[in-house]
Amino acid sequence: MFRTTDILLIAAMVSAAAFTYKVKHEAEEQLAAVRKIEQQIRFEEDSIDLLKADWSLLTQPSRLQKLAETYQSELQLEPVEARQVVELNEIPMRPVEDFSTDPVGAMAQSGTDKVVTGAVR
Repeated sequence: MFRTTDILLIAAMVSAAAFTYKVKHEAEEQLAAVRKIEQQIRFEEDSIDLLKADWSLLTQPSRLQKLAETYQSELQLEPVEARQVVELNEIPMRPVEDFSTDPVGAMAQSGTDKVVTGAVR
């Protein structure tokens, strides 16, 4: 009734159908994973935007000035004014007290005529 080629052809078609179903199922799982990751990305971006808004609110110069004035007696703060920009000469320089702890200062103090480079010999 059935020939061997017919049975092999039916087996090949059933195998192809099973393989197609397996590939489709894996593709749907991958798509679900991608959607879950995209949802997580949106959630994280919303959280970042919320944190940025909180940070900008907390670091407003007028708010910081008001807090400094409110807690000046408790924290023993010096009077300040809220500014975003200061001049370069208003920034205190760090004093170098000991040249032995400052490698660049130690080279300058030694007075040697050797040229120091990054070359390795």
